[in-house]
Amino acid sequence: MLTQTHPAAPAYRIDGTDLRRRLTEAYEDSSGDTLDLRRRAVTILKDALDKGRASLLERVDDQKGGYATARALAGVTDEVVSALWDFTLTHVYRARNPTEGERLALLAVGGYGRGELAPYSDLDLLFLRAWKETSHSESVIEFILYTLWDLGLKVGHSSRTVDETLKYVRSDHTIMTAVLEHRLIAGDAELAQNLEDRLTHDGLKSHAFDFVASKLEERDQRHVKTGTTRFVVEPNVKEGKGGLRDLHTLYWIAKFLAGGAGKDAEVLDLILTDKERRIFMRAFDFLWKVRIIMHTAAGRGEERLTFDLQPEVARRMGFIDREGEPNVERFMRRYFVVAKEVGALTRTFCTKLETQQAKPLARLSSLIQSGIMNLTRADHPGFIVTNGRLSVNSPDIFQKSPVAMFMLFKMADRLELDLHPDAFTAIARNLDLVTPSLRRNPEAARLFLDLLVRGKDPYKTLSMMSETGLLGRYIPEFGRIVAQTQFNMYHAYTVDEHTLRAIDIIHGIDTGAYKEDHPLSSVIMPQVTDKESLYLAMLLHDTGKGNELGQEVGGEIAARKACERLGIEDWKIDQVAWLVRHHLVLSDYAQKRDVSDPETVAAFAHIVETPERLRLLLILTVADIRAVGPGVWNAWKGQLMRDLFDATESAFRGGRGPDAVASVREDLQQRAHARRIQLSENDADMAAWLETMDESYLFSFSPEDIKNHAVLVRKANGAPAVALRIDTVRNATAFSISAEDRTGLFADLARCFANLGGNVVGAQVFTSATGQALDVFYVQDSTGKPFAHDDLPRQKHAQTALEAAANGRLPEALTWKSPFAARTAAFAIAPTVVFDDDSNANVTIIEVSGRDRPGLLADIVEVMAKQHVDIASAHIDCYGERAVDAFYVADHYRKAQLAGGLKQTLKKQLLAVLDKPAQPPKRNLARAKASLAR
Repeated sequence: MLTQTHPAAPAYRIDGTDLRRRLTEAYEDSSGDTLDLRRRAVTILKDALDKGRASLLERVDDQKGGYATARALAGVTDEVVSALWDFTLTHVYRARNPTEGERLALLAVGGYGRGELAPYSDLDLLFLRAWKETSHSESVIEFILYTLWDLGLKVGHSSRTVDETLKYVRSDHTIMTAVLEHRLIAGDAELAQNLEDRLTHDGLKSHAFDFVASKLEERDQRHVKTGTTRFVVEPNVKEGKGGLRDLHTLYWIAKFLAGGAGKDAEVLDLILTDKERRIFMRAFDFLWKVRIIMHTAAGRGEERLTFDLQPEVARRMGFIDREGEPNVERFMRRYFVVAKEVGALTRTFCTKLETQQAKPLARLSSLIQSGIMNLTRADHPGFIVTNGRLSVNSPDIFQKSPVAMFMLFKMADRLELDLHPDAFTAIARNLDLVTPSLRRNPEAARLFLDLLVRGKDPYKTLSMMSETGLLGRYIPEFGRIVAQTQFNMYHAYTVDEHTLRAIDIIHGIDTGAYKEDHPLSSVIMPQVTDKESLYLAMLLHDTGKGNELGQEVGGEIAARKACERLGIEDWKIDQVAWLVRHHLVLSDYAQKRDVSDPETVAAFAHIVETPERLRLLLILTVADIRAVGPGVWNAWKGQLMRDLFDATESAFRGGRGPDAVASVREDLQQRAHARRIQLSENDADMAAWLETMDESYLFSFSPEDIKNHAVLVRKANGAPAVALRIDTVRNATAFSISAEDRTGLFADLARCFANLGGNVVGAQVFTSATGQALDVFYVQDSTGKPFAHDDLPRQKHAQTALEAAANGRLPEALTWKSPFAARTAAFAIAPTVVFDDDSNANVTIIEVSGRDRPGLLADIVEVMAKQHVDIASAHIDCYGERAVDAFYVADHYRKAQLAGGLKQTLKKQLLAVLDKPAQPPKRNLARAKASLAR
């Protein structure tokens, strides 16, 4: 398809003449039996194929071109397949004077026909017959296919006449695409030429419109399947947006419109400028090299650039650590830049099709288009609407007025139009006009802030602005995170894409789109008096990622610089900077601390200081977490944040005198008293039981859950009892266990779940004043679904095992592993153990972090139990591959915070547990340090 961008690597070359000589000798030494002949042929051909492929693949790391290697792999395969063909028709099923029915040609189609192969690509073959199937042709085809399968090759094949092929081509655009790239490997050349001629004159004529529409629709469906954005952090290199298939689609359409004629280079010259062709070739070569290395590293036809492969591919591609940015993140940044360039080529190409009226327009009619300009005032005299998109009448329009670039986006947002590729190109070519003076231009700032805060669709507009390069050039702090990745399993998108999605969520909250998902945020949004600070903080919240000062401090500095250039008032700069500096605080307190603890609420209120900041921080946090990726946000996290918000808001209403903790405690006690009355109305037994439970328990569960717990405790009557339900909020099975409290109870229950094959994703620990424990565990299975959600016998078995575990009898351990173990093995994760004695005067808070794995929680709490440490509450969380848990603990004997010696012992033992080696990968792949960025 392309001129090679690198010379082919010197490698072992298959000598076709010698290969055929060896096959002839094998025939002469054989018994003549077809099975013996096939076995001998496989031995010889496999040796040649393996040597040829190995010689090529061992050099692909060494700065050789990916496309050159793909072509060479196809060439090696050609030698083997053509030699097999000759062997079959010369020695196995020879036809000395072929009849019309015995004429046969072997054609490569699809990717193989294009002359490109990855190490584990399928071979798509067309056996072209002159007539109907005969016993001779059937035997030849069968022998060749079985031999290829014995060689370990995956073969897709069909056997058709020219007429049959044309019939299928006309009715199926997938077959048409494959046959469009046919290439003769061996056999009857005249028969192959007949197909070429008929295809050109009959097959492609008058089908251009349908073919183009089909290929573009196929592309759109493929993008929906693999991800509608090209900025997913585990991209599909072959099928994903911005991947190889997008480039192939451009080529197929161009070749079809050229009537299937012309050499590959000539076809590309018809649709691309010299500059565009260079971008095409560079992207094509890069993506092919990535794909080939992925195949060799995985040992299979893997098309997703998964986390476990990324460090190895980065190493083989020659990327090194630089300026604090790990090689794997530098490599992935380059990947997304290439994907972005592919998107720009696709956009430009589609515009040329529209101009030629080859692409069906699913946009505005020309009448409506002209009506737009008649009914609305253009923001600039140089703006026009072309094919339903906003464009410019001259590529030099911005030279006289660089501010017009922002006017263009403002008008596009106002009229809800996409940008025409000509406008994209005009802006991209004039980015040097974005000078320091333009960055401080008040009119440019006004237009930009209007788009950000008051735009109809800020995500769409800012995404287009980023695609052109204008956003990153105008806000250099944002420019530094464009295409940036964080090497961890927590984030699903690049940093810039995550940021723009978070802005979109704030806009959705602002316009009432999330009333059901985020009721509190939707209620308080109209109360926010400074929305500009909120949107700016969201835009800039991650600009400190990768900064040597840390994400929060680096982000605060970057935010101040950006806001100062935009001419923001000083008080508002302080507000934005504060939000960026503290954008993780609310989630940390809600998920890692006991939100019913007065000291926790008082400490958080002290940081936040004002109700306005509390409102801003809640909305910012909700949008930030939800934009991380699918499934990260859940209703349970929302409930924790609402609880912390309500408690902090109550603290603000109660005043912040010299003893804020006492004020919060008093408010908490009042609310707890009211709740006890509400829950125990006309029920003396319930009232008595609730008096034995701490205030924290009353605010940790719904009234229905508390009533169910009371029933469970009464049913237990001092003996262990277990109840379970499927918790759709947490997507886990909630196990409630009532038992007499004892040292090691929580550890035994956690170990029981591990032995049963359950993964504890959350836990709550409570002990009544009478010494009765009530522990609640939220458990998933190895696939991330609620434990035993569809298996009633397993549920019953778990209940019985837990009741036994409460008495100290553990079930036999199951051997099981996480389905994500291979992927997480790529991450080098440093374990941490931190003690906090300042947040609560009565307990020590232990925060532990390390690689998540089956049985980790059980191992952690067993260490604590053996050191006679009581757990008052546990806060279990996970950020991708990293488990982050917090425990409120006290010395069992002293009923107080942990002493220094005990801390040292615990730290040593906990680090040993947290640093257990990951499951060894099946292949020896490089690893990389997991990013701590959130």
